[in-house]
Amino acid sequence: MPPPIPKKILARQHEITTDFLRELDKHLDDVLQEKRTDMFEIRDFAEILHIHPTHLSNTIKLTTGKAPCFFFEKRIMELAKGMLQQNIPIKVIAYTLTFDASNFTKFFKRFEGVTPKQYKEQLVSESEFSEF
Repeated sequence: MPPPIPKKILARQHEITTDFLRELDKHLDDVLQEKRTDMFEIRDFAEILHIHPTHLSNTIKLTTGKAPCFFFEKRIMELAKGMLQQNIPIKVIAYTLTFDASNFTKFFKRFEGVTPKQYKEQLVSESEFSEF
């Protein structure tokens, strides 16, 4: 049986994870407010946190069981769905989230199983159905 991991190391792993998630939210807020026109990559977050990208990825996987991109993609999908619910045009959403329209549609469908247009149509039909 391997020796237990020292508490100091465990605390640092959780600190890195928390810092990554905070920086992710901050970055996406900057994107939404058009303070940034490019989407960060994992190496950009690692640089902000002053650690190696591999160390960041390994630490996030170790503490959460998921890769850093899982959290990134999940948060982008939450933002996209929220914007679709506000009836923002799909092209505007794509541009805001630094995608071209075609890649945004592919990205969205990969995670949601439907295109943004189909998702929007489902929202409309659900709201019409709930009125009865």
